Amino acid sequence: MGEETIIIDPETGKARIAENLCSGSGICVKKCPFGAIHIVNLPEELEKDVSYRYGPNRFILYRLPIPRPKKVTGLIGQNGTGKSTALKILSGDFKPNFGLYDEPPEWDEIIRAYRGSELQSYFEKLSTESMCVVQKPQYVDKIPKVTKGVVSELLEKVDERNVLKDVIEDLRIHTIMDRELSVISGGELQRVAIAAVILRDADVYLFDEPSSYLDIFQRVEVAKVIQRLAREGKTVIVVEHDLAILDYLSEYVCVLYGQPAVFGVVSHPHGVREGINIFLDGYLPSENMRFRKVGIQFHLRPPRSKPTGKAFFEFEDMEKHFDGFKLAIERGKLFSGEVIGILGANALGKSTFIKLLAGVEEPDKGEVPSEDLKVSHKPQYISPKFDGTVQELFHEEVGKVINTEWFKAEVNRPLSIDPLLDCNIGSLSGGELQRVAIALCLARPADIYLLDEPSAFLDVEQRLAAARAIKKIVESRDIAAFVVEHDIVTIDYLSDRLMIFSGKPAVEGYAMAPVDLRTGMNKFLELMGITFRRDPQTGRPRVNKEDSKLDRLQKEAGEYYYV
Repeated sequence: MGEETIIIDPETGKARIAENLCSGSGICVKKCPFGAIHIVNLPEELEKDVSYRYGPNRFILYRLPIPRPKKVTGLIGQNGTGKSTALKILSGDFKPNFGLYDEPPEWDEIIRAYRGSELQSYFEKLSTESMCVVQKPQYVDKIPKVTKGVVSELLEKVDERNVLKDVIEDLRIHTIMDRELSVISGGELQRVAIAAVILRDADVYLFDEPSSYLDIFQRVEVAKVIQRLAREGKTVIVVEHDLAILDYLSEYVCVLYGQPAVFGVVSHPHGVREGINIFLDGYLPSENMRFRKVGIQFHLRPPRSKPTGKAFFEFEDMEKHFDGFKLAIERGKLFSGEVIGILGANALGKSTFIKLLAGVEEPDKGEVPSEDLKVSHKPQYISPKFDGTVQELFHEEVGKVINTEWFKAEVNRPLSIDPLLDCNIGSLSGGELQRVAIALCLARPADIYLLDEPSAFLDVEQRLAAARAIKKIVESRDIAAFVVEHDIVTIDYLSDRLMIFSGKPAVEGYAMAPVDLRTGMNKFLELMGITFRRDPQTGRPRVNKEDSKLDRLQKEAGEYYYV
């Protein structure tokens, strides 16, 4: 093999064979005496197993998830790889067309194509309407545009199982039953949508991103309700980006991979632990498929218990009063090079605390130090009024920073901003808008970054990419950040210390001073009544099953985070 046949990959530093010179014979693998050469497949469109194609030069989905009766099957993958499309096919909204979008097949052809698989029986029942399928849509914020009325009246109409009283209690929506659908918040709307699906008497229940807008307490409650459906003999499929919740509620997982917005491939079902680990590792052993260059790993031990940098910002005891709500904040310090994660239920004042630090709100008691520290703030709700492209917005907000190598390497590339630069702000999806907002926040010169729920609308890879970008910039610039977050895997991945908010939602909130990660997690998880263990392969946090041997052991020891 000549010298010119070897190329050094600039990203990994590893050698690879030049593709134009490799014959694909496989001889190198057999002849190499050290086992140093391995052949893996990379994601590409399949030659068969097309399930659905939207049209010429449009998205293609290969294969479908296998619904399993009495089980919860989770779907995990990047945005744009076909998870919602798969649900639409399984719900009957779309019929599999096998790529024949101009002459779609009839039901008898579809059933014949799936002969011998579990999907044959599924589509037979779906075609004859002998099976009822209900679905919770992905974008619940669109529901008030097509449905009007009072929450109680709407839920009473769909209560086919006569379990309305139990569902109201389980999802804690009794306080909004008399409100109009058009005036309730995103989290309340999400729980109402989930309730409406659970109340239906169906055979198959499909949930598209049920944790969006919900705090961690609500996510666990929703997961328990969904699990109960499977125990009652129902078939359940869930699309979810919160790894801890997906792990907690699922028994099987299908991984979707491919090229977002171009094609997606559905893997065969795996056990939940194996499936999530495959996704994080980026490698499918059963198909010898590498769909991500580098695997994602979590720290197996909590990071430093005490900050090692210098304290360059201190805030004193503060209070903020609103009509019917009071927030009390315990004094604390912020050290250079650290990220402080903020955890707590909705309506306890987390966003108010961020606004106090940003100068958007003024405290009623105490004060935020007016030192010469620059603050960059990404708010919880993003509603830009800018009329123009993403590139024009960046030029207006941060000027020439967008053209620097630092921005391209530390912000643009990790958050995949390049494909969005020529898009109009008004045309962006929720996830795209979130990435732009995070990038803008990080691009501004600042001593303290304040990010309120940066993972909302992002898929798992985007969440962890954003977390890595935030952490890397904070550490390299020796500055600091506060991050409000409800995804506990992301907060674990990102944080050096934690602030825990407790109290009574919408009535009073109390913010603890920042504490080390282990102390904070133990405090927070004790409030939630759940315990974590660590996956030995990836180091990711996993929620213990309630009242399991390990759950009882850790609660007795007071180690909710992990032993």
